Amino acid sequence: MFDTTALNQQRNFFEGHAAIWLFGYGSLIWKADFDFLERRPAYILGWERRFWQASHDHRGTPEAPGRVATLIRAKDSICHGMAYRITPEVLAPLDVREKNGYLREKVPLTFVDDNGNGVEQSEGLIYLASDDNPAFLGEAPLAEMAQQIASAHGPSGPNRDYLVNLARALQELGAEDTHIFALEQQLRHF
Repeated sequence: MFDTTALNQQRNFFEGHAAIWLFGYGSLIWKADFDFLERRPAYILGWERRFWQASHDHRGTPEAPGRVATLIRAKDSICHGMAYRITPEVLAPLDVREKNGYLREKVPLTFVDDNGNGVEQSEGLIYLASDDNPAFLGEAPLAEMAQQIASAHGPSGPNRDYLVNLARALQELGAEDTHIFALEQQLRHF
């Protein structure tokens, strides 16, 4: 496993800020086990969510990794999620949570109103597992990914729960995500 904790602590894009926005697009949408000042639905442009990152430490093991979400660049795409206004101290435990190949990146994010319309913008952080990290699995047939997800289990629980909870959270947000919903459908076969 490639531990990015120390590297992320050097990637302080908001030094001196009393609060920053963090955009969650995976488990951070539904599992905010950290203190936050405010929570708002939001989206980022030019990205799509994919289950292309291995989880050796949360939803799988080194011997049988699970699959979790990361982002890939996709022109004209919208990735919906949840933005949290946090104090900088919250980043240290998040760096540990996201240590398996994820790096802090700065992105523009757009907050949405109750009708899903973009109402204002801000800069925020994401944790991104790019294709050059050692835990990146990449694309695979949906049935193959679903089978891996169905059988993987780690310290944070079954990999299956991660996908099902993410799909449910996206539905509650009224967000479309073809990849996630198709993968969840495939999971029902295992």
